[in-house]
Amino acid sequence: MSRDFLLIPNIRIHNANALSSPYTIGFPAMTAWVGAMHALQRHVQAQDFEDIEFKSMAVSCHDFDLQTHKGENDYVHSIIGTGNPLDKAGNRPSFIEEARIHLTVSLLIEIDDLGFVDFDELRDVVDACLQGKMKLAGGDILTSDWSSSCELVTVDSNTEERQLLRRLMPGHCLLERKDLMEQSMAEGQDGIDALLDYLKVTHASQQDEKEKVTWESSRETKGWIVPVATGFHGISELGQALQQRDADTPHRFAESIITLGEFVMPYRLSELDQILWHYDVDAENNLYLCRQNKPTH
Repeated sequence: MSRDFLLIPNIRIHNANALSSPYTIGFPAMTAWVGAMHALQRHVQAQDFEDIEFKSMAVSCHDFDLQTHKGENDYVHSIIGTGNPLDKAGNRPSFIEEARIHLTVSLLIEIDDLGFVDFDELRDVVDACLQGKMKLAGGDILTSDWSSSCELVTVDSNTEERQLLRRLMPGHCLLERKDLMEQSMAEGQDGIDALLDYLKVTHASQQDEKEKVTWESSRETKGWIVPVATGFHGISELGQALQQRDADTPHRFAESIITLGEFVMPYRLSELDQILWHYDVDAENNLYLCRQNKPTH
């Protein structure tokens, strides 16, 4: 069965939101990327493509520059903030620190039943949306460096899938590794402890007969393991709130769901579904998640 994908290569994003959850900083949350896919779908549907539906997406990160600074004698990194204009008295006004990151990414979006759509027109609409006022993960798209437009890619076999995966190189795609946390929590660990155990680096020293000291560093498992925000957990009943943005949609308070992820180069994978993410709502447990089409582990 053939599958249609929209490949948008080498998008440069300025000042994306690096605060992926209340207590993690770095690569934007997957909810931000899948939300951008949904926003792009709504823009496209408003331009005479009512039947277009974007099913899932993958993000390949080619380059990133987290806006932090660590001085020579500093123990931790500090956020590089933006300068706000002085007030009437010449003082610096109060502001909320925002963690920012500059990114270069390629987006791969699966289209559900493309049908007889004129792809040239669809490509022009998508390009116009991305070069307009649309944001990605809260960041501005740098149109001055726009050098390549999107293209339609159809795959019919696993060989073609692997060829498409190689087109996302050089870069890293994020995989969900909640299996690591589930294993530790099944053994009795708390969720936070399970998360931190896979992120910490353990240093050990040894001294030989000649009193020479050697150091070794190790982690719980191999791979580029990072914390990742993959959704929200509702913590209040559905209802209405004063001055909520959309008066027609029920409102509820929610908290971020944090788990483990792993950055992997796409050529190491065998299937596209290993890097594709989609919405998954578990209304019974009040969970609003982004999940992968086919978990790797």
